[in-house]
Amino acid sequence: MVKYQLLQGNRTNLPVNGFQNSTIGSRLTNQLSPAGVHLGRSPKHRKWAISEAPMLRNYKPLLPIAANSLFNHIQSSAFQQSLPPLSRFSSGCPKMATNESIKPENEDQLKHIFDQKRVLRSSVRKALKAMDPSLRSQEDNVIQSIVLEAPWFKSTQRLCAYVSCSALREVDTSRLLSEILQHPPKDGYSKKIYVPRVEDKNSHMRMFNISRMDDLIANSMNILEPAPVDSDGNEREDVMQTKDPIDLFLLPGLAFDKSGRRLGRGGGYYDTFLKNYQELAKAQNWKQPLLVALSYSVQIMDEGIIPLTPKDVLVDALVSPSGVIPISSAALDIMKV
Repeated sequence: MVKYQLLQGNRTNLPVNGFQNSTIGSRLTNQLSPAGVHLGRSPKHRKWAISEAPMLRNYKPLLPIAANSLFNHIQSSAFQQSLPPLSRFSSGCPKMATNESIKPENEDQLKHIFDQKRVLRSSVRKALKAMDPSLRSQEDNVIQSIVLEAPWFKSTQRLCAYVSCSALREVDTSRLLSEILQHPPKDGYSKKIYVPRVEDKNSHMRMFNISRMDDLIANSMNILEPAPVDSDGNEREDVMQTKDPIDLFLLPGLAFDKSGRRLGRGGGYYDTFLKNYQELAKAQNWKQPLLVALSYSVQIMDEGIIPLTPKDVLVDALVSPSGVIPISSAALDIMKV
């Protein structure tokens, strides 16, 4: 009956406890359902029927997905509350998602997917904006500590990582970058890092090697990135021209799920770059790099919420405040959890 009410957009008095089941995530003052509907302890509380929600009035295709997600959450909440807290390393490996069923020539299907993504991006941005600053700082510290202490990170010799931007509400990477750059390869730390630089508005991005934080300068959007040449006028090393393979990519995003789906900001920069690098690695007969996304608790969606297109690149693993979530067989093997 409850599921029927949700699907039909009828009012229900049942409590809903936020985006997902994380203990940390449930502390948010303004909680959201997977459909992006404000429920629970909102300062301006109102019990919306699902179909009345302002964000979804003109977008009905997501309602069945959202209702099923909410219904499954409500059904299992009593069981979940009885479980002990998650350890830093999450056991179990969800089935890897696939985008093979999406045909590039099906324009109507792609348009529907892009509309879904647009609505979901808006929803997640609101959840991130509502996130308490102290909780954000706590999750930043936990996530970076998990990465820095992980054996798979310590054994990495070459990696690409994003430079976090607080205005975009990305998981902070400043401590990660500082730790790497304070110990250059010549000191035996054996890590070489490349960071992104956006070249144009056509999804063209490059990754350049840096040796210190001062190598980064703010672009027109106040995002730190490397200049193509260093202070001596020498060209920086481009990761696409290096002679050695990359072991690890640390990736940002707006939303993720435990089957490897990643929702970016819509520019296609990372998907385009990752596709190109994967093709390079294949041509050079290199081992494919491990793709690891860093995620706040509120950014992890139920499976099936994030739609896929043929151009979307799946991630191998997630790192959230709850721990490491390996997804692909490569991640299970390397992370050994």
